[in-house]
Amino acid sequence: MSKEFKKSDRLNNLSYAIRGPVFEKAQQLEALGQKIINLNIGNPAPFGFDVPDEIVHDMILNLRNAQGYSHHLGIFSARKAIQHYTQQIGIKDVKIEDIFIGNGVSELIVMCMQALLNDGDQVLIPAPDYPLWTTAVALSGGKPVHYMCDEASDWNPDVEDMEKKISSKTKAIVIINPNNPTGAVYEKDILQKIVKLAEKHNLILFSDEIYDKILYDGHTHVPAATLSDDVFFMTFGGLSKNYRAAGFRGGWVIPSGAKSKAKSFLEGLTLLASMRLCANVPTQYAIQTALGGYQSINDLVGEGGRLKKQRDLIHYKLTDIPGVTCVKPKGALYVFPKIDMKKFDIGGDEQFALDLLAEQKVFIVAGTGFNYPDNQHFRAVFLPETDTLELATDRIAEFLNGKRIKSKKLIEA
Repeated sequence: MSKEFKKSDRLNNLSYAIRGPVFEKAQQLEALGQKIINLNIGNPAPFGFDVPDEIVHDMILNLRNAQGYSHHLGIFSARKAIQHYTQQIGIKDVKIEDIFIGNGVSELIVMCMQALLNDGDQVLIPAPDYPLWTTAVALSGGKPVHYMCDEASDWNPDVEDMEKKISSKTKAIVIINPNNPTGAVYEKDILQKIVKLAEKHNLILFSDEIYDKILYDGHTHVPAATLSDDVFFMTFGGLSKNYRAAGFRGGWVIPSGAKSKAKSFLEGLTLLASMRLCANVPTQYAIQTALGGYQSINDLVGEGGRLKKQRDLIHYKLTDIPGVTCVKPKGALYVFPKIDMKKFDIGGDEQFALDLLAEQKVFIVAGTGFNYPDNQHFRAVFLPETDTLELATDRIAEFLNGKRIKSKKLIEA
């Protein structure tokens, strides 16, 4: 009798909505020759955002040097450049040997959770979140506990809710700033309160800052690790967004602050870094050039820049639809609008995403896929050119108008 090989039990309740059932449906439609407007994933390259030529040039020049394994933490020049960057942004006392380079931030998040968590340990994660964080905690045997971010306060974290959810099993707090999926850029006083909370309860603060240069309208980003010397911080950054190099898979994590508290954890992380031998080496040769050269992202997010124009357009068009509201993003590449479900015959955010794809060929992600509980939101990227965003938002408006519930007065008339 043949035996079925089943997946691990720890995968049973895990999901990654950005590449979930709606993604599979979109793949099926494209295989049938239908053209889909993809607003589902923050992947700059398909939308004409190229990696700066200087970065590509320096990678090519160093390919011969990149044939073998590197140091398990990363090549010296890349870690030196990251160290210099910490000095520019005000993170104190970071040594070259502190810095870990990985195959994107995603790998480093998973490694950090594996190095830290025992079964049942809890990690506070924002709601909405980037779902990799939730999945990485659960995959490592931990329990993700979601604290709320407040839409009425520009999606800043609700610090009171955060504190209520701290228990004796809590090991760490995660913040994502600038935020995916909401586009929030957290206010300094909110960050200070979170840092004080981490200090009070002796928690690690994991700060995902992959979008730290993608800022609009003069908003500034405050690195959490600049706010205390008494908290242990792990700050994540990389090439995929600021430098449009998502496929290069180049990321880093910077331990700082009260490193003396984390000696054992860092030993565990070093073991995991050694087990995967090293991060991909060609990309590591891009890091020094990226961090030290002209920051072309400023041209894209500033007045007249392509990303700013696209953000302004999608926000205007979506909020012009009766029954849709949206906090204007201050950073990152996404909008997270709210649909007043009482006004539409839709059946929730997941059904909305599936039906919108089937009827209008527009691919967005349901808000519950980001572990936000109210089933009235969705995330859309604003990477496509303005004419494509015009078409997409017109189709969303058409779809919603077709699902709009008519008032009793209109029906009686």
